Amino acid sequence: MLEDLTTAASSATAWPASYPQGYAVVDVETTGLARDDRIVSAGVYQLDARGEVEDHWYTTVNPERDPGPVWIHGLTSEALEGAPLFGDIAEEFATRLEGRVLVAHNAVFDWQMIAREYARAGAQAPVKQRLCTIVLSKELRLPLPNHKLESLAAHFGVVQRRAHHALDDARVLAEAFRPSLRAAAVGGMRLPLHECLPLTEWTDRPRVAQQAGHGGGHRSTGWRPSRKRPACPYPNPGRYEPGKPLKQGMRVAFSGDTSVERDLLEDRATGAGLHVATSLSRLTSLLVTNDPDSGTSKVVKARQYGTPVVDEAAFGQLLGDVAPASEG
Repeated sequence: MLEDLTTAASSATAWPASYPQGYAVVDVETTGLARDDRIVSAGVYQLDARGEVEDHWYTTVNPERDPGPVWIHGLTSEALEGAPLFGDIAEEFATRLEGRVLVAHNAVFDWQMIAREYARAGAQAPVKQRLCTIVLSKELRLPLPNHKLESLAAHFGVVQRRAHHALDDARVLAEAFRPSLRAAAVGGMRLPLHECLPLTEWTDRPRVAQQAGHGGGHRSTGWRPSRKRPACPYPNPGRYEPGKPLKQGMRVAFSGDTSVERDLLEDRATGAGLHVATSLSRLTSLLVTNDPDSGTSKVVKARQYGTPVVDEAAFGQLLGDVAPASEG
């Protein structure tokens, strides 16, 4: 059925005139998910108006700090030592993005990481709109078991060669985005485009690399000494209200698979001033799950208690604008 849709979309009359003229499918690997984290590599696939590949580009980036979760992206301090700084590649990166819609899996994260890097470099990324493939796949009602990139790839028969390598993840996403875009075009669906606002602030606290002896040399042991998070310094302001921003101190619980590593997603919530809860109670402000019909204990309790539920993509959007604890 999808093949019929994509074939139909190739005709000139089937393509919506309102659709963008080009896309930049992006993946960035980072030292973590907090505001002060840095990009360690970036991959971009440039696509034309109908999703056909025009060019691709990849670079590593020296984050000037411990590279973070090496077990995920595979880039050690040694591998990044001779890599360019972000400021050195900012102009080239911009040429890959300019005049295109930024497409990414959980796009709000990639956009915020890119925007902060440009802010540090005293510039702005030339991106006006972004499109999240998690949101697009949900609006297309694709029968995915979860919202991980590997599941989207498997649905379209795309072979993933090097998971968490920025260029290969961008390639995989580009190949999965093409049939998604064409299916949306045939259905006359309005694309879920979001405005990319210029970044005016960022946090840039230096991190001390954790080093430990190992044989004849040293190795990185991660970007923090333990997985234990500090207690949330803000009081719980109560439940999240749909349509309003999150507020520092809110208790957030997670259930089920997420498109990014759970620990990193929880780190980002903690960095925004939220209280990450391991269980769900009447005090929980919000439950984040990509499968509200899963029947897990947290989902069942959320229904019993009337706790609001949002998916990962919506939570990512909310994280971009968390209200300070002092407000209201």
